[in-house]
Amino acid sequence: MSDWESDKSADWGDKPVEPEKESKPFFGRKSPKLPPESGRDWKLIEKLVMSLQSEQRKSRRWGIFFKFLTFGYLIALLFLIKFPLGDSLEGVTGKHTALVEINGPIAADELASADNIVGSLRTAFEEPNSVAVILRINSPGGSPVQSGYVYDEIKRLREEYPEKKVYAVISDIGASGAYYIAAAADEIYANRASLVGSIGVVAGGFGFTEVMEKIGVDRRLYTAGENKAFLDPFSPEQEEEVTFWQSVLENTHQQFIEAVKQGRGDRLADDERLFSGLVWSGEQAVELGLADGLGSASHVARQIIGQEELVDYSRRKSPFQDIVDQLGVAFGEGFASQLVESRLELR
Repeated sequence: MSDWESDKSADWGDKPVEPEKESKPFFGRKSPKLPPESGRDWKLIEKLVMSLQSEQRKSRRWGIFFKFLTFGYLIALLFLIKFPLGDSLEGVTGKHTALVEINGPIAADELASADNIVGSLRTAFEEPNSVAVILRINSPGGSPVQSGYVYDEIKRLREEYPEKKVYAVISDIGASGAYYIAAAADEIYANRASLVGSIGVVAGGFGFTEVMEKIGVDRRLYTAGENKAFLDPFSPEQEEEVTFWQSVLENTHQQFIEAVKQGRGDRLADDERLFSGLVWSGEQAVELGLADGLGSASHVARQIIGQEELVDYSRRKSPFQDIVDQLGVAFGEGFASQLVESRLELR
């Protein structure tokens, strides 16, 4: 049978393929054709979305927690600044020995300033239940002015409250201005290895004239008054200025000597080295009459005063100030002032 007689329709070439219907494009543009999604793919996508939502919720919770924690920390810090711990003496009811600490350099801008020490001493003396006062000293000294203020106030308080004795107890060091203060006490005690004395005056600075010449810097200083640029560290040293400054140091030293003699009296040994600026051990200090005996604050309270309970009347730094000091904010300022200024100190 020929092809002409076949029931099959004749095909003259390949049958054209009808184009598949395209999905309607979004926004007038053709979108790519996506393969059909299986149930497994949808489950994976769903798990991923749920996981992301869970992480976001956790992140929000932790964020809220840390915000509340920071807020609570700031509230607690403000509370401590407003109401510092350890300053209240409301719980003091029975007889006791009052304790006042003198720690670190003695200066107007330090914790061991005359204002802080005198305020603590007045509170200790005014307390009816304090039977005596112990000054526990651990200081290398400092300002003769601040030390003189405290010395004079101790003398005044002793006269106002003659029934209460004052005992100075030196721990590691009680030198220079710190010993100036101790000399006002009725008795002085120390450890056998304590450093005691250093009855002298020192003032120091730096001279930068040669450095300025090397780097080519000119000093331009304008004053009214021939001595207004007295001991300027950027100007050459003048002999008459040095002589005058030495007279100031000698006069201050003599004030220191008179205060020690008035406080210690006949207990001082006849030794010319006492006021030379030397520092002595506790044992040597007892031999020289700079101290009355060896012992700690608790020993003096128990054995000498007869009232073992100690109550601390010392003024403390606020927690905020402690944080600032630990961060070292004042380091640069202190270094610069020490570098440029000539400060008079008892040492």
